[in-house]
Amino acid sequence: MKKIAVSVKDLHVSYRGLKKTSIRSTFFNKKNRKKIEVFKALNGVSFELEEGKILGIVGKNGSGKSTLLRAIAGIFSADEGSVDLHDNSISLLSIGVGFNKKLTGKENIYLSGLLLGFTEEEIKTKEKEIIDFADLGEFIYKPVRTYSSGMYSKLAFAITAILETNIMLIDEVLSVGDVQFRKKSYNKMKELIFADGRTVIIVSHTTSTLEELCDEVLWIHDGKVKLKGKPEKVLKEYEEFMHRKK
Repeated sequence: MKKIAVSVKDLHVSYRGLKKTSIRSTFFNKKNRKKIEVFKALNGVSFELEEGKILGIVGKNGSGKSTLLRAIAGIFSADEGSVDLHDNSISLLSIGVGFNKKLTGKENIYLSGLLLGFTEEEIKTKEKEIIDFADLGEFIYKPVRTYSSGMYSKLAFAITAILETNIMLIDEVLSVGDVQFRKKSYNKMKELIFADGRTVIIVSHTTSTLEELCDEVLWIHDGKVKLKGKPEKVLKEYEEFMHRKK
């Protein structure tokens, strides 16, 4: 019997924010003080992913892809619905998520590792391998706030790649960094995701990558599941849809 690694059921996630209004109108008109905009990023998303499978996620910008990954990772809480990881460990690889920018790269290795559930001793045994893979030189001892997006990506990727979890969530990071690192990270990612038992969810706008790596693709449109199935079928329909929209 095939084991389920991730179960997402009727997931709803909303963002709330105050509408733009002037200080004067807010002060003199009490009604304006409570104007709140609600944006439904996810609206009833449901799917299951078997252990050891690779799922790609596509959709236009603002469709809810990154929100879905953050909800699965436990960074965002659901308004309704549920996410069940079936006791699996999980990591999210995404630019701008997970680092304390005041701390050095080396300190963030330990912070990230502890947040992933590894012990300090376990992280220590992997520290050199992570530093070598990230290849940041002396910047590994400098605050992350001084990093470029490419350097940030290198460190984030190295931590996630070396501190292996049961489930990996990858949010559009394989195209960041210099050419040499992109090649190295892509090869490492292929090695990781094809390892026995590893479950992977990849968000990417590069459909050729998804077609090569994924067992299935999930198409999200305006916070809802539009289609889920074999990569060649879903990606063909998605590309035709986006072409018509242009």
